[in-house]
Amino acid sequence: MLWLQYALELIDKKRALMIPYPETLWQIILMAVLLIAAVLNAVHQAEVIAHKIGEPLGTLVLAISVTIIEVALIVSIMLSAGADGALIARDSVFAAVMIVMNGVIGVSIFLGGLRHRILSFRVEGTNSSLAVLIALAVLTLVMPNFTTTTPGPTFSNSQLMLAGVLSLVLYGTFVFIQTVRHRDYFLPTHDTELVDLESHAPAPSNTKTLISVVLLLISLVAVVLLAKALSPSIESAIDTVGAPRSVVGIAIALLVLLPEGVAATRAAMANRLQTSLNLSLGSALASIGLTIPAVAFISISFDLPLSLGVDSLGMTFLALTFLLSLLTIAIGRATVLQGVVHLVVFAAYLFLSLVP
Repeated sequence: MLWLQYALELIDKKRALMIPYPETLWQIILMAVLLIAAVLNAVHQAEVIAHKIGEPLGTLVLAISVTIIEVALIVSIMLSAGADGALIARDSVFAAVMIVMNGVIGVSIFLGGLRHRILSFRVEGTNSSLAVLIALAVLTLVMPNFTTTTPGPTFSNSQLMLAGVLSLVLYGTFVFIQTVRHRDYFLPTHDTELVDLESHAPAPSNTKTLISVVLLLISLVAVVLLAKALSPSIESAIDTVGAPRSVVGIAIALLVLLPEGVAATRAAMANRLQTSLNLSLGSALASIGLTIPAVAFISISFDLPLSLGVDSLGMTFLALTFLLSLLTIAIGRATVLQGVVHLVVFAAYLFLSLVP
């Protein structure tokens, strides 16, 4: 009987630590493998579409597609979690900005710099993107900390409506400038085009492009569904190690941003940093410009609590990230050094999120 009691105690400890049983572990591994496959397929299909429609419109395809599904994921969690979901939008959006601006851009510049030494891009386009991103981030993630109509880092309904409308106005204007009015600001430089052998490949046919559109949508839906299926396991692991709940938003953002991160990194390694920056900055802009209006509408319509203001540590990281980004794009060229600086900040962000 002692061995039976000991066995039961082990089972209770196993459950308390949330260690998955073997069959559950294999399910998690299978979902992770399927997630990687869906990410790689999404990247490939998005590149086919981008090659068909050209720059800079092509870089918007993956950014907007992933962000729309990211919004659906955040909204579904908000609706199911109720009061506990008040911070999920803030954590996910802030994590997306940090991941893109420091992680994705850092890796892209670092790996591209290792291969090509000096990477060039157009300052006009990157400056425009960064200006809009700074305005969006401050209006939605910083301003709620200083308003006085409602307590805490929150907006009142009228302020939330204003933030949503202004976000849409800024993002819509940016897309118009990028694709119509000043499209040349976001095109690759002449030197980059000369070494870009992929640009000389024949454009895909209309049929192949249509198939790629369908496969891209399927892959993106699969990415989000698999990410949502894996999120309970991620939450369990986070609870086991005693990490803050904000890490859940980071984990979800990492999973959802995988396609964009891979595509941006591959473009930089092919000496197309302009395309990489278009995709990275466009992803960060879409993450705020489309997500905030959507969650604002859901919050007001369903009377759900919503907290958008980041804490003092988050504001410090935002300020540092934007200052470094301004210096990185100041001269239109980047080397390994800029990549390392952004990666160091990203590492500090991840560590301090785990150990605040």
